[in-house]
Amino acid sequence: MNRKLKLIWDFKGPSGLGTAKHHCIHLKEFAQIEKLHFYEIDHLEISEMHATAFIIVDEVDMKTYRDALKPHRGQLAE
Repeated sequence: MNRKLKLIWDFKGPSGLGTAKHHCIHLKEFAQIEKLHFYEIDHLEISEMHATAFIIVDEVDMKTYRDALKPHRGQLAE
């Protein structure tokens, strides 16, 4: 069975949420251009000073996304 992984980018500071939202646009563009499958792309506001953007992908596609987009961290998706 193929695992799903969540690749995460952290954005901090007062403009973190806006940056995270904008980063989601670029994640979608990359997936479309490269014709790569993904399950979800979204952002999450952790606090006023910390937001994240994330993409959930199959483990087999992780290296392509990781090498091109340099996420800050990753975890197993639920």
